[in-house]
Amino acid sequence: MNINNDFLSSFLNNTTDLKKLNSTFNEGNPFKFLVIDNFLPPKLAKTIYSNFPSLDSMKIKYKGLNEYKAEDSSFEKFPPEFQQLKIFFQSEEFNEWICKVTGINNLYSIDDRLGTGLHQGGNKSFLDIHVDYNIHPIKKMHRKLNMIIFFNYEWQQNWGGQLELWDKDKMECFVKVEPIFNRMALFECNDISYHGYSQINCPESVTRKSYYHYFFLPVPDGIKYHDTIFLPRPSDSLSKKTVTRVKEYCKNKAKLILYKMGYTKFLE
Repeated sequence: MNINNDFLSSFLNNTTDLKKLNSTFNEGNPFKFLVIDNFLPPKLAKTIYSNFPSLDSMKIKYKGLNEYKAEDSSFEKFPPEFQQLKIFFQSEEFNEWICKVTGINNLYSIDDRLGTGLHQGGNKSFLDIHVDYNIHPIKKMHRKLNMIIFFNYEWQQNWGGQLELWDKDKMECFVKVEPIFNRMALFECNDISYHGYSQINCPESVTRKSYYHYFFLPVPDGIKYHDTIFLPRPSDSLSKKTVTRVKEYCKNKAKLILYKMGYTKFLE
């Protein structure tokens, strides 16, 4: 299956839709976000879903205090549709659309696991509230946008796994995005864009599947590197809150030293 520009060109040529999307994205509060359903052509979305790699085959497994999920960006070992999808999202045409929707110019894609790939989580998977790393440690580019496309066919709401957007000042979730099939979520990545998902409770045969793609800008003046920063939830135990804050402080201090000393291979 070849990916063509038919569905994207319909967006680019529809000025009214672009204005609505731009308005919706920029009205997001406390940070900008946008959700679009039925984002990919149905046949392509079903192909991606049907050929999504198994959870056990995923290259990287995270299982710690603040996250339990899997990740893989080895597109060369996936069916060709995955590689085509990645190339498509890196195209000038798609970049033009993203720029028009968000009003942000000079966006840039990076072709490595810090820029694009697949996430997957099975039963009990979770991702605590966090903001993402802000500067790509190898390319020295500022991470500006997160795009996530969900491939969860017939996902049930009571399974959890909703993408949660949090207000750091009020320490409350202001939006929950159901991770339903062929839904795209786009949000600004900055120092207040806290997000995550609570623990999934689903059948063992089910997993939460998503494709991620990040967009970057040249690093603005005054921006200093930090890695992912997790925050405990208000409902967490006192011990988890304490350990999380100490761990994140020490981790980010250590990674900042590595970044300043140029030991970037330890930050990939």
